[in-house]
Amino acid sequence: MAIATTNPTTGETLKTFEPLSDEALEDRLARAAAAFAGYRLTEPAQRAGWLRSAADVLEADTGTVAELMTTEMGKTLASAKAEAGKCVKALRYYAEHGESFLRPKPADAEAVSATEAYVVHQPLGVVLAIMPWNFPLWQAMRFAAPALMAGNVGLLKHASNVPQTALYLEELFRQAGFPADVFQTLLIGSGSVERVLRDDRVVAATLTGSGPAGQSVAAVAGDALKKTVLELGGSDPFIVMPSADLDKAAEVAVTARCQNNGQSCIAAKRFFVHADVAEEFTRLFAEKLADLTVGDPMDEGTQVGPLATESGREDVERYVADAVQKGATVVTGGRRVERPGWFYEPTLVTGVTPKMGIYSEEVFGPVAALFTVSDLDEAIRIANDHVYGLGANLWSDDEAERQRFIRDVQSGMAFVNGMVTSYPDLPFGGVKQSGYGRELTEVGMYEFTNAKTVWIGPPSGQQGEGSTAGAAAE
Repeated sequence: MAIATTNPTTGETLKTFEPLSDEALEDRLARAAAAFAGYRLTEPAQRAGWLRSAADVLEADTGTVAELMTTEMGKTLASAKAEAGKCVKALRYYAEHGESFLRPKPADAEAVSATEAYVVHQPLGVVLAIMPWNFPLWQAMRFAAPALMAGNVGLLKHASNVPQTALYLEELFRQAGFPADVFQTLLIGSGSVERVLRDDRVVAATLTGSGPAGQSVAAVAGDALKKTVLELGGSDPFIVMPSADLDKAAEVAVTARCQNNGQSCIAAKRFFVHADVAEEFTRLFAEKLADLTVGDPMDEGTQVGPLATESGREDVERYVADAVQKGATVVTGGRRVERPGWFYEPTLVTGVTPKMGIYSEEVFGPVAALFTVSDLDEAIRIANDHVYGLGANLWSDDEAERQRFIRDVQSGMAFVNGMVTSYPDLPFGGVKQSGYGRELTEVGMYEFTNAKTVWIGPPSGQQGEGSTAGAAAE
């Protein structure tokens, strides 16, 4: 894929970029390594100050950067502004809490025959972030804010269709006062990722993207014995039980499925509705989907914009056509919007069976698959019959049902009476083929730190028999 800004609302390519030459890439890597040598010695309080400055800069730039994201990948301007605001919040969260996360964690010194014992989290070095286009600012910030706060240096290989947003991120941290080259954007194609990941100056990587991309990065990193964090696909279940407020559940279901024009890993994609309320919920869900305004994402009244790429819309069309050909029913939607750009109607499909691609694969567009189930056990069983395990939603006012859902659903996140989303204050990530590792809160920061054990004995002249107990037990 060319490195270019192509407006999905019109299909027009607005700006293209040349990928870095081998010499330029080598220069970037050398500069990153040199930057880490000094940056790792900065005090957490200083890093927190730079993060606060970055938050201020981004807050002032919100309107401009939101328009840039909408132009590059088609999210509505309102959602782009909200995304920028979320990044501001994350920067301030780590500025506020990062110092405490990095303080030494005391251990029981007496239990380990020491006069002092603790754990200190130290930065690893240069970390490569490989990020997708669907949340072009937020996905990168989930990595950048905690990694920079911890003292690491970042290299960003962003998706090729959001190059201007990627370059903005580098400029953001420069304007905030971070030392030169602490965060750099690499305009390179996917073919250059292995070279960067294998380079000895790069110590770890994080990727948000597809399963095949995750497998490729994990294989290279594993061969080179380098740490990775992977956030891959999702096909989140959305379970509705009879005790739920159906109108509220249907309203949230629409947002959960169509947020970001349906292009979100944590979007609810499979809807499991109890037979006692299936007819009513289906009616409400279909009506609310049909009422959405599809159009120019720059317009304030637009609720669903275009898909980010032409090939993405073709994939959605293929999934729906396959389901219909194999017996599914399209309740509402199911067609491309006949206008310039890559628009597709919000769609509800029922009668889905395992022989359809929509059953077992992730549909990255505003298409919901609805299943009628006899009870919660059946809903959880079918929900778990999937390779992904990112997030999961339950709508129920029954405490026993809630506890069974939390215990038994196979996911990294479980939300009750609300839709799955991300917060700086909570860990984010999945299980199974949705990846491994966590982002956000202190857990996300620690993914790219060395949890170093420190054991201090008494002065050498005072050491007794107890000081060697640990070594003997080993």
